[in-house]
Amino acid sequence: MPARILIVDDELSMREFLAILLEGEGYQVDQAECAEDALDSMAQVKFDLVISDVSMPGLNGIQLLSRIKSQTPETAVLMITAFSTAEQAVEAMKLGAYDYIGKPFKVEEVKVLVAKALAQKTLVQENQRLKAEVQERFSFSGLVGKSKQMREVYDLISKVADSMANVLILGESGTGKELAAKAIHYNSPRRDRSFLAVNCGAIPETLIESELFGHTKGSFTGAIADRPGLFEQAEGGTLFLDEIGEVPLQLQAKLLRVLQEREFRRVGGSSSLKADVRIVAASNRNLEEQVGEGTFREDLFYRLNVVQVRMPALRERAEDILPLVEHFYKKYALWSGSGDMVTPDAAAALLNYPFPGNVRELENLVERCVVLGSRVITLECLPPKVRNFVPVSTPLDPVDIPPEGMDLQGYLDTLESRLLVQALEKSGGVKKKAAALLGMTFRSFRYRLAKFGMDDE
Repeated sequence: MPARILIVDDELSMREFLAILLEGEGYQVDQAECAEDALDSMAQVKFDLVISDVSMPGLNGIQLLSRIKSQTPETAVLMITAFSTAEQAVEAMKLGAYDYIGKPFKVEEVKVLVAKALAQKTLVQENQRLKAEVQERFSFSGLVGKSKQMREVYDLISKVADSMANVLILGESGTGKELAAKAIHYNSPRRDRSFLAVNCGAIPETLIESELFGHTKGSFTGAIADRPGLFEQAEGGTLFLDEIGEVPLQLQAKLLRVLQEREFRRVGGSSSLKADVRIVAASNRNLEEQVGEGTFREDLFYRLNVVQVRMPALRERAEDILPLVEHFYKKYALWSGSGDMVTPDAAAALLNYPFPGNVRELENLVERCVVLGSRVITLECLPPKVRNFVPVSTPLDPVDIPPEGMDLQGYLDTLESRLLVQALEKSGGVKKKAAALLGMTFRSFRYRLAKFGMDDE
């Protein structure tokens, strides 16, 4: 759709000249002979650009500019006059005019200015749209669910977001800890500044200090230039430290200093830098147990644990499973139709399955169905471990074999995967303890986790 332009000038010849010129460039052009008529037109039509003379009977162009910017600030305005002065130019620019040119002007000059003014308006609108989209996505819509457990999470995030308090988010892998951290950031006064995330367990121990605090040139082999770390890059914003339980003890002491003193030094640096950064940390480990084992500093734990947010496992909020399926199906299939997205038998299987990988596993499952071309989520598109899942509490002896037969291996696989999940639950996620509960070696336990695609979870 072509951009719509309003030309405001008390001279008919000038209006018609500009109209012919701009219509020839493909724009849709309207005319007004005074500011009052222009305002009447703008009350009925949304214009992308207004080109206005300065000297007109009644309201002049500067007064019209002021009215436009107060009523529709997104409208671009270009001022034209035969009596150009520096004072007028400064006043027009202060009031928000895109530019100011004097008569007589060159045709090409007008074409270029109009194109630039419209391009800038489009860019501003796009930035505003993206900003609104980001804030909407991470306000609370990124966290889906209306269960009691999730309502408690939303309530806690709302209360803590405006403060500078450190937040510790705990929960199993795949429960949405980073989404919760983003919700805290985008509901806080720091929403217009950076949100940076780092997985502390994914960075080699020799590099994590440099990654967080930066380094100076020559501080170690390969440091060919000064480099800011994440604390500098997140200045004024939020730094999300995921898997904080993986941080080495030596670095924990330096993190504690940042939290206490709000300052740090680059690796190899001699001067302290201020750290205006909010810290949100997360872990799928039991940090209190790590404190007792001596692998996590107690003072750092209490510094991080000012406010604790616990993300519930998906099996604890089964009522959110189907709304999550709908959310992910719309995301991956760009679905905009009506009706059910999940068949009844598929819904029953999804509600029966414990989802050891939590929301992340469910999202991957829905994406898989979309990739396989399912118009709705059916039982056939679900992975075998989901559609064949049998709860451990189901009696095993005697086994009713249906007339058509049964998949014995599938039955045994689902039983084995459920026992693996239970062992992990009872051991608090500690795999060595879970292996001991099942009377097997750690290596054998890891092999079985990998067999069922549960190794990362």
